[in-house]
Amino acid sequence: MQLLTPDSSSLATVSPQLAGDWILALRHCCTDAQLAAFLQRAGLHLSEGQLTHRVTLDQIVRLYQIAAVETQDEMTGLWSRPVRPRALQHLLTTVREAGTLPAALNRFSTFWNLLLDDYRIDLTEDSTSTGLQLVPQGGQPVQRFGHMLILKLAHGLLSWLAGYEVPVRAVHFAFERPAFSQDYSVIFPAPVSFKAPCSAIVFETGKLGLPGHRTNAELNEFLARAPRDWIFTGFREHTQSLKVREFLYRSSWENCHLADAAQALSVTPRTLMRRLDAEDTSFQAIKDGLRRDLAIRDLQSGLKSIEEISQDTGFSSAANFHRAFRRWTGAPPSAYRSPGA
Repeated sequence: MQLLTPDSSSLATVSPQLAGDWILALRHCCTDAQLAAFLQRAGLHLSEGQLTHRVTLDQIVRLYQIAAVETQDEMTGLWSRPVRPRALQHLLTTVREAGTLPAALNRFSTFWNLLLDDYRIDLTEDSTSTGLQLVPQGGQPVQRFGHMLILKLAHGLLSWLAGYEVPVRAVHFAFERPAFSQDYSVIFPAPVSFKAPCSAIVFETGKLGLPGHRTNAELNEFLARAPRDWIFTGFREHTQSLKVREFLYRSSWENCHLADAAQALSVTPRTLMRRLDAEDTSFQAIKDGLRRDLAIRDLQSGLKSIEEISQDTGFSSAANFHRAFRRWTGAPPSAYRSPGA
């Protein structure tokens, strides 16, 4: 599944803490020198062993594509057994032959149960929902990034088969709510809960239509772009925060207020405030998040000066922009300049 028009998800960034879980896994399948080289090639770097900057979609894609090849593990150290090259190709070939989307989920679970030792993936079905859950097969600690990635892969493959981004009813994780829990809103288009008995993704059965026909060329394109087409979400139906962000991205966001967003979403301002509060966010936080990600994009491109970026993101001076950017990211704007920019 490839989004046909750019949207605000293409700008989305995640916290260094979320990506840091992935770095911990990578340390199990490569040397420190190899990891440093992977990160440098992906445009990332560590300070005292930790990522310090927010991570963009492009950087996640580059790091995955580098690490999957260099480590010979397509799940890049996230599971106890390496997932050897071409496994994802065989997975796509397998699910492509399914006659229905629930059948595709069944094929997805069967495939991974042949490869994984530390978890079993069960298909769950009742009168209204269909989903997958990760059932632990031992006492190993939960790898948060691994749970996120495999559930998102299931959603991405289902959406690729359907030809549109399939709605998600809910996502559950079998770990405590992390400090960076807000990052999951740019990954999953659904309510996300924590401390569940097991990690799971749930779909409404009635919204799982028939799969389309996917050619070999489309399969190869999906693999070549992995994980770009499935790691972040572009779907806007389930969460108000994503709807508001997309409205701001496609509007003259500098002059937009809560009332403007409420009118565009056909709700009252009070209702919108209540719904955003239920998602642990606010109109101003969403607006600032978009401004932050726009600024990070322009800083990394090197095509604009700090003064120009300050003006474009609605600040009256570069000094005010510096202060806000530090508050948003914990680092100065200069830290996000690419080398040579």
